[in-house]
Parts: sequence; structure tokens; C-alpha cells
Amino acid sequence: MRCDTIWKDARLATMVGDGIGVVERGIIAASDGKIVYAGAVDDAPGLDAPRVVDCEGRWITPGLIDCHTHLIHGGDRAAEFEMRLDGASYEQIARTGGGIVSTMRATRAANEAELVASALPRLDALIAEGVTTVEVKSGYGLDRETEICMLRAARRLSSERPVSVATTFLGAHALPPEYAGDADAYVTMLCDEVLPEIAALGLADAVDAFCEGIGFTPPQTERMFSAAARHGLPVKLHAEQLSNLHGAALAAHHGALSADHLEFLDETGIAAMAASGTVATLLPGAYYFVRETRLPPIEALRAAGVPIALATDCNPGTSPLTSLLLVMNMGATLFRLTVAECLAGVTRNAARALGLADRGTLEAGKRCDLAIWDVERPAELVYRMGFNPLHARIWSGQ
Repeated sequence: MRCDTIWKDARLATMVGDGIGVVERGIIAASDGKIVYAGAVDDAPGLDAPRVVDCEGRWITPGLIDCHTHLIHGGDRAAEFEMRLDGASYEQIARTGGGIVSTMRATRAANEAELVASALPRLDALIAEGVTTVEVKSGYGLDRETEICMLRAARRLSSERPVSVATTFLGAHALPPEYAGDADAYVTMLCDEVLPEIAALGLADAVDAFCEGIGFTPPQTERMFSAAARHGLPVKLHAEQLSNLHGAALAAHHGALSADHLEFLDETGIAAMAASGTVATLLPGAYYFVRETRLPPIEALRAAGVPIALATDCNPGTSPLTSLLLVMNMGATLFRLTVAECLAGVTRNAARALGLADRGTLEAGKRCDLAIWDVERPAELVYRMGFNPLHARIWSGQ
């Protein structure tokens, strides 16, 4: 079999099946950016390529996927961090003009080029740890012009760096000051004016909302979901982070790709997610940063067979985190996930949370997005903190 590149003498964590999918004496062959063979060298067909890379026994995983970020934004919220250290809650800060609305003002003041430039260092930190696909949400503009500007900036990231970017329209993130006291009118504007234009421009791959007491009600969220369906866009949801408004069950009813956060998720929501195949995306960086004490219902999610993804939730207010490796460690130490669950959470389940069936595992037909690691066992990727063992990163075979 003729191909472009062969990676030989490797140990593979294929992430195929329920576990890690270990292949001790492995080889990967790729052509035109896709894997044509990944498996045991003894079972490989006759392979020939002009480029052969000797991995010298290193481990290869699928390229990592960060399936929930807010990489595009203006400013920072370090001052609010100090307020929280003094005892203020996230909700108290939001209700006094801080929180998302604070970032809204800084984001509206920035142009597209400035938003791209400020996001690139955050993106570079993720890429340096083996990330090959990243989701980026809007939601800090909260008006037509800035939401579109944010999504254009997010799209531009993939032309600035060798990385795949999935974009999500999160207009229903917070209520802007000009709509104070009239959330229904704001949602109408999003559904009737902003979303149709974004869909026509092809700027969004999905639609998200923040269903919460300081965000939007379930009926308002359902209106966003119905509008997304009219434009052929899948949905996802920030749900059950601060309270239980049954947003996860609502999202599952609409076939959502994922429901994210989920600290206050109940059995009804879990059952609905299991029935719909909706991924539970857990965000331990936010849990840690806001000093939450209520754990997501990990055992119940496991028992129901709900797939679990992990993500940085990189954002200026509640998770200024740009390390997916640290997220895996947090997933293990804070949420008691296993090594296999953590690795699946940033590969195959993260791909599923984005609706990307063409990546997340090492098998023929998938994108050749790889991370090659200087480790003795996959558990090291979850075990270490502040240490990056990435040897090489391959995006689309390059």
C-alpha cells in the first residue's frame, strides 16, 4: 500500500472501543491527511511511503480536542478574581455589572484583528500541548455586530495556525444593558435577526445558550433551539452549573450534541441525555476556579452510559485555563475520573461533543491528527501537573 507518511516503532493509544485501545508494537500510515492504517505492525499490510518517521517507542494518541472554549474575547477579569478572594460569589459579581457584561464592554471595544491577536497566545498554549481541534464560542458581544465579529475572528484562527476550529454562536450568554429587564425581546432579536445572518454567512457550526438563573430561562432557551433547527444548526447548552433548571433534559429533547458543566444535574436529566446520546462535557477548570463544592454526578453518568468529555472552558471570568493536560489531571483528582475516561474525554468523546465523527480515534478513515508523547505510559498524561511531554504534533498528516 502506497501512502504519504509512516510512523513506525510506536505504541498506540488508539482510543477505539471503551478503553484506551493499547497497541504495544504499532504503526500508523497516512495518505492525503487521513489514516490508512493504525494498528499492530505484525498485522499491517505492505506499506510504502517516501517519508518514514521512527517514533523510537514513543506513545501516539489522537490529537487532543478542546470542545468548549471562549478563546475570543477582549480584556480580562483579574479584578473580579480578587473580589472572589474577598468572598463575593459569581452571581453577586454578575448582578453588580461584572461577569460576562464586563467582558462584553471590552470585547465591543476591540476590532476583529485585535480579537484574533489577543486569542492567538491562548490558542498557541493549547496547540503546544497537542491540541489539533478547538471549539470557540461567541457570546461576549451580545449585539449583532460584535457577535458576528467574534465568529469571524474565530474562523480566522484556523488560517493563522494549523488547527481545526469549530465555531459556536452563544448570543444567549447574558443580557446586555440595552435590553435590561426584557430578555424575551433580546431572544427575539437573536432568533429573528442575528442567527439568520450568522447562518447565511456560514459563521457558526452550532448554537449554544446559558440556561441559568442569571442567564436565560428554559422557554427562552427552547426558542433559541427552535431557531437553530430552522437553520439546520445543532445545539448544545451550558446547563445545571449553578442550579437545576432542567436545561440538560431540554437540550437532550432537542438532540443536543452536549450539555456542559452539570454540577446540579439530576436523574431525569441524566436519563434524557442517555436516551439522546448527548455528551456530558465536564469543565473542572471552572469548578476549581469558582471554588464549587457540588460535584457533577459522575457515578450516575457512568451507570447510564452517558459519554463524558472534558474541556478547558477557557474564558476570562471563571476558567482562565489554557492547558488540556491540566484539565485531565483535574478530571482525575477533582472528579475521580479514570485515566481512560480522561483520555477519552479529550479525544473520542470531545469529538462527539462537536459532532465530528472524522476524528478522535486512531483508525483507518479518520483524520491524521496525532500527538506523539515522550512518556512511558498513557497515565503520565493525566498524572503530571505543569509538565508537557509532547514530542510532536501532527495535523492533517503534516
